[in-house]
Amino acid sequence: MSTTEGSTDASGRRRSTDVVVVGAGTAGCYAAATIADAGYDVVVLERKSEREAGHIACGDALKGADAFPDVIPKSRIEPAFTNTDVDHGRFEIPQEETVLEIPVPGELAVIDRWEYGRRIIEGAREAGAEFRYDTVVQDVRQDDDGRVTGVGATRRGSRLTYEADVVVDGAGALSILQDNADLSASTFDTNVTYTHFCSAYREIVHVDEPVDWSDALVFKPTDRSAGYLWYFPRTETEINVGLGFQMTEEPMELVEDLKRDLRERPEFSGATVEDKLGAALPTRRPYDSAVHPGFVAVGDAAGHVNPTTGGGIAGAAYAGTYAAEAVVDALSNGGPTEDALWEYNERVMDHFGGRYAALDVYNVLVTAADLDDLTALLAAMPGEKLAEALYSGSTDLGLGLKLRALIDTWGHWGTILQLYRTKQRADEVLDHYAAYPSSPEAFPAWQAERDELMEAVYETTGADPKY
Repeated sequence: MSTTEGSTDASGRRRSTDVVVVGAGTAGCYAAATIADAGYDVVVLERKSEREAGHIACGDALKGADAFPDVIPKSRIEPAFTNTDVDHGRFEIPQEETVLEIPVPGELAVIDRWEYGRRIIEGAREAGAEFRYDTVVQDVRQDDDGRVTGVGATRRGSRLTYEADVVVDGAGALSILQDNADLSASTFDTNVTYTHFCSAYREIVHVDEPVDWSDALVFKPTDRSAGYLWYFPRTETEINVGLGFQMTEEPMELVEDLKRDLRERPEFSGATVEDKLGAALPTRRPYDSAVHPGFVAVGDAAGHVNPTTGGGIAGAAYAGTYAAEAVVDALSNGGPTEDALWEYNERVMDHFGGRYAALDVYNVLVTAADLDDLTALLAAMPGEKLAEALYSGSTDLGLGLKLRALIDTWGHWGTILQLYRTKQRADEVLDHYAAYPSSPEAFPAWQAERDELMEAVYETTGADPKY
């Protein structure tokens, strides 16, 4: 179907296209590039100006770019990599006067996020996607059966209607599209609240002298529960510094807490700030289902973020690609029904969704655990095993390491037992996601069993239900 300008009516200008993608982030761009590359017409609606598009608050750490979908070639985004020497995480635990070094498996880089954003937009444009900037999507259009048929938007004061066979929601965390759409007639996950998200603020800071830890991603807990600081070196003298807190907690004075920590670090004496930005990001399991007739959600808009590290670029790239491939198949084989789009859910859960859901079990534990005991325990654990847990969702300690851990963690055995039992629950969740259903018909039974597993998680951790 060709993108055409329609007649003007009471709702403003009307356009028709095969697919509308809302949001020019990673997931949206990879989805748009994949759909355009398959020969379909796709329009990307971005609320920011052309100059500001791609400017997103982010930790700037990119993991696994060597295995990204190739619809946007790595050569296109590689010039945005500013530090490829990072190879480990550095966890500073002031309460224990400890610095824990944790290796990070796979390729890792710190990037210029704005430059990366511009480059993926250009990659999607080269594939054939059309971009419309300064366009704020305000509502979702549906037919009498509930199928999504397009969106309503405003651009520079003019009302616009975009009609499409499929709408791809890449509008980010707490997407307004999902607030305005009636998704009750499908399996689409509507069990979503603000408490499943983290509020974050970050600055790009320049220092006069190279930092000693330019090969590491630095993390540090704040003095308040469920808060954390990060220091990610774009270069030896340009640092992405930020702070976040879980929205289950009382609001933190983000800027002041960050400034206080910066003042206490001598390497930031005389530093200057180049850029400031805030955002929300998911710290929850991926959506149980991110499909509805004529509608798919991708990236942050579907919870496709590692809930323990906040890493979401790789998941967004794959989610956008998997969703787009399902959309292309559906458009060429009878239309974008829920059944036709279901393959997207399966691929996400098989690739990373199940792992992220298992990792979220540890987030549940943190809401109920004694954080002093937990940080003391983490300070005593082997770094390589923590790395395995953070990125795989599960880990195991050999006999020698178990004995060492028992000695080093004397006085925290109650926490160790709770962590061990929580790991068992996480493994059960991971196994269950490996059996994600192959059709919407089998979904309710799968979901009911998963919810029973989560009841066991809450009982084990003592945490209040998260979902």
